[in-house]
Amino acid sequence: MRVLVSGSTGLVGSALVSTLTDAGYEVVRLVRSQAKSASKELVHWDPAAKYVEVTGLNDLDAVVHLAGENIAGGRWNAQRKARIRDSRGQGTLLLAEALAQLPKPPKVFISASAIGYYGDRGDEVLTEKSQPGTGFLADVCREWEAGAEPLRKKGVRVVNLRFGVVLSKDGGAIKQMLTPFKLGVGGILGNGKQYMSCLSLDDVVGIVQFALTHDSLSGPVNAVCPTPLTNYEFTKTLGRALGRPTILPLPAFAARIALGEMADPLLLASARVVPKALLTAGYKFLHPDVKTALDAVLAR
Repeated sequence: MRVLVSGSTGLVGSALVSTLTDAGYEVVRLVRSQAKSASKELVHWDPAAKYVEVTGLNDLDAVVHLAGENIAGGRWNAQRKARIRDSRGQGTLLLAEALAQLPKPPKVFISASAIGYYGDRGDEVLTEKSQPGTGFLADVCREWEAGAEPLRKKGVRVVNLRFGVVLSKDGGAIKQMLTPFKLGVGGILGNGKQYMSCLSLDDVVGIVQFALTHDSLSGPVNAVCPTPLTNYEFTKTLGRALGRPTILPLPAFAARIALGEMADPLLLASARVVPKALLTAGYKFLHPDVKTALDAVLAR
């Protein structure tokens, strides 16, 4: 299978490319830097300039689209929010339109999305059929998923993976949390009652591979482990895994002072998301709960 991967240098993309290559897939990377010489393994694009090297998109069996501005890469302002929004909605639409114009489009288009789609929903159990929430991230996710519409109209199987918090020591939330937790200054965020929906990086890669080969899977798919838990429960689980106390909370007002506008959607919002579509399709989680995921992550 010949698979195009965007965002191939990120946390998820680099792990996915390595795994797919080892499994015998022919991986082509969609990159922003212009290759010095022609290569079948690299395809150039420039979303800001609305350019895609269309000739490099021929003969693809599948596309895994992970590219996008880092949501937590810095405090939000108007310019950063515009980059976040455009890199997802407009970037996805640009790639989807280019692929849809091919004489033979790929059979499947797997595009990252996020559980930010649901907004702040308290203890409501959220499946793929739940209505979208409100707020900046919910709006971004709706546009992100809508960007693949040209391929849906062409009959391509589109999978929108709504990722939860990815657990890995190499990046993301855990990498940021390890130092304060190891120093014994980790604690609950806000009131700790907000639900966190997580999954291990191993399961992220496993879910993408599963989506590549299971034709029954299409549309929105919640990519989270089956047992969401509150921030309080997560904090205590991580503290026990590290053998460290978790007695110093970060009040909501302090999080907002430190992070500004993004504190609420990223740290304080509650999303109790379950992976109904994956379980129905038969995916077997490598780490079905946060404890086993954390144990596996920290053992490396």
